[in-house]
Amino acid sequence: MSVPGIVFASEALLPQVAEDQALQQVVNVATLPGIVEASYAMPDVHWGYGFPIGGVAATDVDRGGVISPGGVGFDISCGVRMLVAPISVDELAPRLEALMDTLDVGIPRGLGGGGVWQLHDEHALEAVLQQGARAAVHAGLGTEADLARCEDGGTLADADPAQVSERAVARGLHQVGSLGSGNHFLEIQAVDQIYDADTAKALGLAPSQVCVMIHCGSRGLGHQICSDHVRTMLEAMPRYGISVPDPQLACVPVRSAEGQSYLGAMAAAANYGRANRHSLSVAVRRAFQAVIGTGDLALLYDVSHNLAKLEYHEVGGTRRLLCVHRKGATRALPPGHPDLPEDLRAVGQPVLVPGSMGTASYVLVGVDPGGAFSSTCHGAGRRMSRHAAARQVDGNELRRQLQSLGIAVRVRSVRGLAEEAPMAYKDVDEVVATCERAGLARRVARLRPLGVVKG
Repeated sequence: MSVPGIVFASEALLPQVAEDQALQQVVNVATLPGIVEASYAMPDVHWGYGFPIGGVAATDVDRGGVISPGGVGFDISCGVRMLVAPISVDELAPRLEALMDTLDVGIPRGLGGGGVWQLHDEHALEAVLQQGARAAVHAGLGTEADLARCEDGGTLADADPAQVSERAVARGLHQVGSLGSGNHFLEIQAVDQIYDADTAKALGLAPSQVCVMIHCGSRGLGHQICSDHVRTMLEAMPRYGISVPDPQLACVPVRSAEGQSYLGAMAAAANYGRANRHSLSVAVRRAFQAVIGTGDLALLYDVSHNLAKLEYHEVGGTRRLLCVHRKGATRALPPGHPDLPEDLRAVGQPVLVPGSMGTASYVLVGVDPGGAFSSTCHGAGRRMSRHAAARQVDGNELRRQLQSLGIAVRVRSVRGLAEEAPMAYKDVDEVVATCERAGLARRVARLRPLGVVKG
């Protein structure tokens, strides 16, 4: 190990952290060339590909620091978008089932193709890869105001569609504006508790406010990009004299040709992921307009939690350019940071933390000075594999249980529902409280689920 491994966990969470190979992965990441400060693990950490999910690591770009696709993940730019509706839970209640039925029809999901935004050819997809959510706005989907509340204004710079393989293009062409499957979802929520009234007001949140949370990423396109570049890096590592304890940590120097190629492809996939969530929010507004009579849902924020970014941070008293890998971890910029939208700069960056479909979700904000390169958790974090959950949970019975709790469920796969059972996840309340106690972020609002749409 070149640096320590630091795990943020409470006494209640630590036994779950030790149940799988996540801690060994923290150790493995600490051996990466150019890594600085520490190999970090958030409270929602669990086993992943190469890096643990919930892992954060930064490498010094100008001192041989590497970039590793395993530190981003297969679902590049998987993230969360939250919309705030101008109605209360009481106003929604008599029309919730009708809204869920409309969303059930209008939200493409599952493993196949089909999306809200029908791209006609690869030239249209290239615009998405280059411009992200901005391409959607230019196509008449959404508004400029939406872009102001997106990480990086909805477009990650330096995207290079030429580094995206034909196979990745083919997989992504017909999936813009779709949820996919697995742990991805669209959830209707209500603000259940406010922890900071002033910050909540600045974010447009009030008690009993109806919100919509969308969790998805770059679909098959991002997965293919990860696969392509892992293979390239495995072949290139011997030329750079790099060896790693796990081939899933395949990496190359950021400054190398292979590193630049991956960064360009990764940024293109990130833009795809942002356009994907943006397109889904258009479908949500249409559903609200049809059922509730208003589609005027404001975008609170859109943020990725599977990404590597080149950022300046102070290390050892010196400002350095770092490649910060956040895999299942959310950037949490502090108040006053110049990269924040002007209207949010005083409160800090919103952090959107989904729980499981039967428990709570949270809105946090970044704090000063923060920690782990201004990073925090991204969700509750799995404590049980999908296969284990499917063996132990009856999907139809789970649906009945959720309905009895007042949570309307629209799902394409009963097995998929079982795989995402609340018991398969850590206690999101404890995860978020641990982040707050560790000085990584602070709580603003807690939200409870009203309805869930899944693949």
